[in-house]
Amino acid sequence: MTALDFGLIALVAALGVLLAATLLRRRPPKRLPLPAGAPRILVPFQGQLDQRVLDAAIRIASAEHAVLVTAYLLIVPLRYAEDAPLRDEVQTAMPLLEAVEQAALRAGVPVDARIEKGRTRTHALRRLWEVERFDRILAPAPSNGGGGFTEKELAWLLTNAPTETIVLKPTPEAPPVRHLRSA
Repeated sequence: MTALDFGLIALVAALGVLLAATLLRRRPPKRLPLPAGAPRILVPFQGQLDQRVLDAAIRIASAEHAVLVTAYLLIVPLRYAEDAPLRDEVQTAMPLLEAVEQAALRAGVPVDARIEKGRTRTHALRRLWEVERFDRILAPAPSNGGGGFTEKELAWLLTNAPTETIVLKPTPEAPPVRHLRSA
């Protein structure tokens, strides 16, 4: 073997190491173990979860060393039996839950995601509370005219929640501040 052959081998090895490092960096984070006895923060939602609400929930869970429990509330129309499989709705919910889980895992926050069915959002929440314990609930209020729980649902939630409840209404995106110069 010549020096050129050793150089090519070294180059190929270096490229292999670089490729492996790149692939490992791009790999999604592994699921974190759910610590026993850790506080549990419930974030119920339907449809898209506002990014500012998600960021706040992750910050709170991180600060409290808590498990973030995200619950997609799936509404079962009256024309179906309550236990009817709603495949299309589940296929909509799964990527949303996956995106929320990936964001939390990148921040080092363990996640316990689920889908809860009910006739209404409050019915789904009541069913969830009957079988699980939560230390805090973070409920998104509507922002910019969409998403979040309605005023009526929030009133019900604050009245009936089994634990401390935080209603988070994200500030709408504000236009940039323009400074006036004095003459």
